[in-house]
Amino acid sequence: MDRPREQDDSVSKENEEVSVAKASRRGRKKDAQVIKARNPSDVGGDGVALTASNEKDKILEDDIQKKRKSSGYNVSEEVKISKRDPKWVAEESLMCHQCQRNDKGRVVRCLKCTTKRYCIPCLTNCADRLCSYYMPNLVLLIWHRLVYVMRYPQMIEDEVAVACPFCRGICNCKSCLRLEYVPVEMLKNSNWKISKDEEVQHYKYIVQSLLPHLKQLNEEQLMETHIEAKRQGISMSELKIPIADFDMDERVYCDICRTSIFDLHRSCSNCSCDICHICCGEIRDGNLCCGNQEKVILKYAKVGIQYYHGEDIHVENEVELADEGKAQLAAETCSRDDVRSASNWKANKDGSILCHCGHGILELKSMFPENWVSDLVRKADDVAKAYKLVDTVRLPGAQCLCFEANASKDIQHEDLKHFQYHWMRAEPVIVRNVLEAASGLSWEPMVMWRAFRQMKHVKYDRLLNVKTIDCLDWSEYEINVHQFFTGYSEGRFHKNNWPQILKLKDWPSSNLFEEVLPRHAAEFKCCIPFKEYTHPTKGVLNIAIALPDICLKPEMGPKTYIAYGVAQEFGRGDSVTKLHCNTSDAVNVLTHTAEVTFSPGQLAKIENLKKQHFEHDQREIFRKTEALDVTVGWCGNTCENDMDSSNAGGKLVGVEYDEGGALWDIFRRQDVPKLLNYLNKHFREFRHTYCLPVQKVYHPIHDQTFYLTLEHKRKLKEEYGIEPWTFVQKLGDAVLIPAGCPHQVRNLKSCIKVAMDYVSPENVSECIRLTEEFRLLPDGHRANEDMLEVKKMTLYAMDRALKGLEPNAGSMIPEEEVVLKKKVLKGKCKKAGRRKAKNA
Repeated sequence: MDRPREQDDSVSKENEEVSVAKASRRGRKKDAQVIKARNPSDVGGDGVALTASNEKDKILEDDIQKKRKSSGYNVSEEVKISKRDPKWVAEESLMCHQCQRNDKGRVVRCLKCTTKRYCIPCLTNCADRLCSYYMPNLVLLIWHRLVYVMRYPQMIEDEVAVACPFCRGICNCKSCLRLEYVPVEMLKNSNWKISKDEEVQHYKYIVQSLLPHLKQLNEEQLMETHIEAKRQGISMSELKIPIADFDMDERVYCDICRTSIFDLHRSCSNCSCDICHICCGEIRDGNLCCGNQEKVILKYAKVGIQYYHGEDIHVENEVELADEGKAQLAAETCSRDDVRSASNWKANKDGSILCHCGHGILELKSMFPENWVSDLVRKADDVAKAYKLVDTVRLPGAQCLCFEANASKDIQHEDLKHFQYHWMRAEPVIVRNVLEAASGLSWEPMVMWRAFRQMKHVKYDRLLNVKTIDCLDWSEYEINVHQFFTGYSEGRFHKNNWPQILKLKDWPSSNLFEEVLPRHAAEFKCCIPFKEYTHPTKGVLNIAIALPDICLKPEMGPKTYIAYGVAQEFGRGDSVTKLHCNTSDAVNVLTHTAEVTFSPGQLAKIENLKKQHFEHDQREIFRKTEALDVTVGWCGNTCENDMDSSNAGGKLVGVEYDEGGALWDIFRRQDVPKLLNYLNKHFREFRHTYCLPVQKVYHPIHDQTFYLTLEHKRKLKEEYGIEPWTFVQKLGDAVLIPAGCPHQVRNLKSCIKVAMDYVSPENVSECIRLTEEFRLLPDGHRANEDMLEVKKMTLYAMDRALKGLEPNAGSMIPEEEVVLKKKVLKGKCKKAGRRKAKNA
């Protein structure tokens, strides 16, 4: 039955008023006026004239009315369409899942989920540019050339129709990149786990590997308890050591050597000074290694861009750098403060130590319950005997078939035994094509930037600028993030056409990587090889995960290394990570590369500047003032035939280098003494901050101020007979670096690398050795503080392994665990009088 005309008019007017009200609330009054012309009764009469865009809307409206007539509906009757209707969503909706818009034309519908569709522009390319900035009475438009990046370069429309990017787990829209729609369980290889039998075998391996180190730590602590019992005139069984009043989520350092304290230490009741047992022993012996060293203060000459490219200048002024975390090039030094001065600590004949404040005797305290470490050693020894485990890991004498004199090991994913064969020998390992083990998420820089960028969301900070390091003078610069990524793929140049090589500094920071890039973090965890060692939460052989949640954990990653790179070796301003060694093991995956090419004119100017650099080095470093023949020496004698590569003007040539993204040099641990001797002998031939020659060396490797060029590697082999493992990391390659192996990296292309740190049982001894080495570095050195706490990791890893093998053999009873948890709650209510290292 038809409705009365009055009712139709009232309904139309009511709908009109609602539409006008909604448009008005959105601040679109002009649109509200145009809505009146959409009523069919007003068109062609005295209504408002239609604009060109509204003419199209009228035609669409007429088509709808015709369809309604053919279906038996009254023209004026309002038909409500539910946008939640599955049939409407699958057949009619034009909303693109990627961009959340429905006005970009044709879409490709997914036949698998029937709920997602992608518009053609989103499938073919994405265009990013800086936004306009609006100011009162002024509109400032900053236009940049559009950068087109294929969002799904390996998918055609038919493949999207069969299974869309969302169904395949590779959708890179903002919501999916933040895991708002995609659960982690949907990702490929996300549900990785090992069997119970494998877990038991791994726990046996941990007990077998860590027991010798645990015994050594216990013996060192027993010596301190013997001294304390003798001082008090009581037996060891009568000695009661109080538990220190500290926060469990606090990292406690020795106030002398900056090493983290894991259990027994001495504390002053007057000034709350904490001293590790190693420093206590050195004070009694009158040989405090950390007490008489000098504090690092960085001072450099002010130079300009002309000096970087060969002009001689007269150095007049110096600038002191406030950042003591940079390289160690100190022109001037000053003495340490009173706390760390050896002359202010005095040991009495009975073994007691007078605090530097002069008002208290250091009292012995512990971090764990009484005899916890000793009981842990006893129970671990019993388990080792019960399972007939040997004390140390024996190295087989047979040589692996894959061994080559100057190459690292290329190993398949599942070959754990093969990996362990090389790993226990501290040899680096390469695993090819690890990205194929994940879902295939894009690591394009613009995709990562879009995931990280959030202009309005309250959970994320607004970010337009990032800090970068210029590899020419190693100074920090702030640059717009979009400009940085444009230079990543297209290159940037100084005014004299010298390539500007930039590295992103701490973007995003390692403690925020999983928060701001959760989808990429999940993808990385899915693709890393040998997850028994490398996985940050499930790796049974990764002893770093043994630390309980109530403890402050070190930042192990993931973290990104994003930098420009070119194939030519410049000698100055190369995209390099300078020679250093990590305190822990690491896995590094090359996830993206971009090649920057130079025109013939640019190459000619670069070669001329390289000649100027060579002449400058000869005058300033080698003190050669006579006329120089630049045709010999600067590029003609740097060919490395031993590496099966040729060198034309510093450019490595060959299939490996054309396909690769980064050139790695990793030195053997046993070659470190010779490497140190070479660097101490030739350190003045290297340049670092402000492109100035290195003037002072504290530790050639830990200073991280040297990069060995092709020429220096040739001289190193001639003089000392050693050479590194040299190889090219290709896209999708994972490089596993043992702790304590010095290494350096040079990007052959612009690269995005993602790395994760871990601690393997085989390298615990090396981690402890490096910790002892770091404590001897001067105050202010970039590597002076112990952030890893490997000794505490060793204790908790052994405790975890014993519980896994013998559920009733856990060394810490539940009551003791409750005591430690109560200390956390207590610590939150008071302010401790010692230095803290909280998570940022």
